[in-house]
Amino acid sequence: MTDKERLLNEFISLVSIDSPSFGERKMAEHIRSLFAEMGIELEEDDAGSHYGGNAGNLHGFLKGSIEGGPVLFSAHMDTVEPGKGKKAVISGNKITSAGDTVLGADDCAGIAEIAEAIRYITENNIPHRDIELLFTIGEEAFIKGSDAFDFSKIRSEYGYVLDLSGDAGIAALSAPSLISFEITVKGRSAHAGFEPENGINAVAAAALAVSELRQGHIDDISTLNIGMLSGGSAVNIVPDKCVIKGEIRSLKHERALELIENVRKSFDDACKKYGAGYDIRHSIDLTAYSADREGRAVKHFERACGALDIETRYISTFGGSDNNNIAKNGIDAVVISCGMQNVHSCDEYINISELVRCTEIVIRLMTAK
Repeated sequence: MTDKERLLNEFISLVSIDSPSFGERKMAEHIRSLFAEMGIELEEDDAGSHYGGNAGNLHGFLKGSIEGGPVLFSAHMDTVEPGKGKKAVISGNKITSAGDTVLGADDCAGIAEIAEAIRYITENNIPHRDIELLFTIGEEAFIKGSDAFDFSKIRSEYGYVLDLSGDAGIAALSAPSLISFEITVKGRSAHAGFEPENGINAVAAAALAVSELRQGHIDDISTLNIGMLSGGSAVNIVPDKCVIKGEIRSLKHERALELIENVRKSFDDACKKYGAGYDIRHSIDLTAYSADREGRAVKHFERACGALDIETRYISTFGGSDNNNIAKNGIDAVVISCGMQNVHSCDEYINISELVRCTEIVIRLMTAK
């Protein structure tokens, strides 16, 4: 079904565009032009202005003839670093970068697959559903772009986010809440040689609190990590300040909230023992969701893969995506693979055959009755 050469050329074009988080202007212009050629006007919002960015989210709609309501397809426009000067290198069936940047299949593959699917069904006059499109900025920066999107504009009750690694047929039905936290322990400085007893060692208080926290996998659905700890001004001064940064992830939002309270209590207890003070700040960067296994998004995905003789596999992921915000706004959506592999590294790649297979799944989803 898919025009393989056209799909490949569009993917290569997308990859060649520098599109860091909040610097997506050229990518947004390319995508608007691409879909305008298909008669689809993409409306741009002001999301970038919230973060000092130069582009906004793109939203559009294509009227169809199949009843059953619209279906949403979404992908993000930004790529992680190192992402400047990206170039697709083709070797047989495999597409890589030149080795000094990411490839950008995350998420140029998703964009290319959506575009080629629409081109195919419109050029061949194939009946299709009402198709709704959302291309976001700042997804790699804790889904900031979709945070600023006005979801009252969305007409679809279900949909698909093309932003998952792995072969065609994989879908993530759940993803975690993510809470980032920063704690500042406040002690009192003193000369470490002449009067250490007059100081309050902020590093020692922080170390005690951290030592009391279980890290790594807390349970089957949750993780906790202290990623940064810094403090002190000199080796001969009792440190009066220590800053600790970490994160919590859990597939249950309530559990994530319990764990941040555990972190607070651990620092409260340790600081009381040392006579230190502390401040704790946290932000909820992602809110957990779990898709309805009996919902339309999953059922239509199963049928689409089955029609193509592609095996379906459902997973939970500990990474976030725009679907965390989409689901939070009441839309029954799942994240599906767009064929990318080894993302967020210079070893990122995608196989051309998977690019094609994922596109054919999207075509089936757009034409599902």
